[in-house]
Amino acid sequence: MNRYALWKYIVIAIVLAVSALFTLPNFFGEAPAVQVSSGKATIKVDTTTQVRVEQALKAANITPDVMSFDGNSVKARFKDTDTQLRAKDAIQKALVPDASDPSYVVALNLLSRSPSWLSALRAFPMYLGLDLRGGVHFMLQVDMQAALTKKAESLSGDIRGALREKNIRHSGINRNGQSIEIKFRDSATLDAAKRVMQDQFADLQAVDAPDGTEYKMTATIKPEAARKVQEQALKQNITTLHNRINELGVAEPVIQQQGLDRIIVQLPGVQDTAKAKDILGRTATLEVRLVDESTEAQSAERGQGPVPFGAERYFDRNQQAVIVKKQVLLTGENLTDAQPGFDNQTQEAAVHLSLDAKGSRIFKDVTRENVGKRMAILLFEKGKGEVVTAPVIRTEIAGGRVQISGRMTTTEANDTSLLLRAGSLAAPMEIVEERTIGPTLGAENIEKGFKSVTYGFLVICAFMCIYYMVFGMFSSLALGVNLLMLVAVLSMLQATLTLPGMAAMALALGMAIDSNVLINERVREELRNGASPQAAIHAGYDRAWATILDSNITTLIAGVALLAFGSGAVRGFAVVHCVGILTSMFSAVFFSRGLVNLWYGSKKKLKTVSIGTVWKPEGGLASPGAGSMVLNEEAAAPEAPAAKPAAKPAVKTKK
Repeated sequence: MNRYALWKYIVIAIVLAVSALFTLPNFFGEAPAVQVSSGKATIKVDTTTQVRVEQALKAANITPDVMSFDGNSVKARFKDTDTQLRAKDAIQKALVPDASDPSYVVALNLLSRSPSWLSALRAFPMYLGLDLRGGVHFMLQVDMQAALTKKAESLSGDIRGALREKNIRHSGINRNGQSIEIKFRDSATLDAAKRVMQDQFADLQAVDAPDGTEYKMTATIKPEAARKVQEQALKQNITTLHNRINELGVAEPVIQQQGLDRIIVQLPGVQDTAKAKDILGRTATLEVRLVDESTEAQSAERGQGPVPFGAERYFDRNQQAVIVKKQVLLTGENLTDAQPGFDNQTQEAAVHLSLDAKGSRIFKDVTRENVGKRMAILLFEKGKGEVVTAPVIRTEIAGGRVQISGRMTTTEANDTSLLLRAGSLAAPMEIVEERTIGPTLGAENIEKGFKSVTYGFLVICAFMCIYYMVFGMFSSLALGVNLLMLVAVLSMLQATLTLPGMAAMALALGMAIDSNVLINERVREELRNGASPQAAIHAGYDRAWATILDSNITTLIAGVALLAFGSGAVRGFAVVHCVGILTSMFSAVFFSRGLVNLWYGSKKKLKTVSIGTVWKPEGGLASPGAGSMVLNEEAAAPEAPAAKPAAKPAVKTKK
């Protein structure tokens, strides 16, 4: 009746082993390290960068404990802070010869001390949030009206070009805020313009009215299209912020949307607020220029002569010199989109660009007049320009859709499109909230949070062991397994642990033990009703399961609602809360019953179970044996009939 199949114990053993494995990295602490990341959008950190870092450390007679490359940065871990500072100086000298124009960011950091074999198994510790590690917190307000105004300006140029192509004459196109006003001399021209607006500008809604002797059409962006513009602007700003924050060397920044027009930026471990502001407010611009292919320019590219008059020297990502003309043909304001793709003819990786009406006209004229020549796309950051790509113009390009291809891998196409798309902010932002949390306060928060979870766990275990005896010990072990599984799952998810998360962890312990209380009380009730110990254990777990499932599902619904509609600290609380509910259902029911079955299931003639004092109903005495339930004949014997009350004397009355 109360025996588990072998496969169930195997499942429990596997869960315990995996949980212990992924919880283990959280106990090794952190060690000083140096992190090397890209300092420019056009510089990519790869395995070659790791080799250069290793060579620099070897030349300085410094041996790192661990060297790793995670795809975006190279990290080297050291024994102490003195070695860390020496390593930073050596790497800085090797990778950043010009401090005024750094290609890489060499930052001090902290890495987990967990052994390499744990890292090889992809077992990593949880990240610590801003309130536990210290750092800076910003709330940025995105100017959505500016994004809509910029979109309206772009659409006004597109309308002007579309009307010109259809030979529809107008008396003027003006932008009034986020509205576009177009004047026509007669109703026939107005009707023709309406058809063009309906066919080519589905995002606009237009109304017309007489304006003196003329007719005026007013076009505005539809509400659904305006929401799409705002969402795209917010998404592009978040992408741009991710690219910029890499320069700070932050291991796990938090950049997330809050509401419809705000962005939260949290940088754990960063204490220099001025540096963080400088990075977040940095501007990046795009420029399109022609490559100077004269004999003097070619000599200058090889370093054999001066740069010709009217030209400038820039370098690409391979540090190859490119001589470009000073005349700027297009800027990033004319670029509306950039997506990676493939060439339809050669099937090579390519980047597809979309230009606004003004950019389309300029690009058409430039490509028609410069077929066979090279055109450079430059990205400027901090006043320093670098060549993203310099393709050859094959033919005249009209329609505002441009394709860049040739000797480009799929990865390079993705990187180039990202640089072109997120090189600058889609809408201006303003810092509306700023907070700095010191590392000392973070350490105190960790200590207090750890104590709250530990003391809560110990007090719960002590109460359960005193009140429920051996069954209380089983419940305490199940609670420990629940905590182990909870930390393991959060580590697997690489979740960021914050103070609200630690509060949710303490709350999860109290809610997890609730299931065991229901089970133990149900077993007691079966014993009071006269069931045998084995039958009471079986019925107790089976009948308590429905109540446990209902209560946990309702609580989980509330947690999912917090996760779906909350943000920031609320979402962190909700994640730990939901994971804690799921792990408690496994530990409180499946694991604890496995312990009970292992302890009592093999005993055929079980007469007592240690589950605390079982009180008799209707004022009966407790069963004998401290903390045990004994089934005996006396307990089941019927009560003796009560003595009849004495008859009252008769009262006689006189007539």
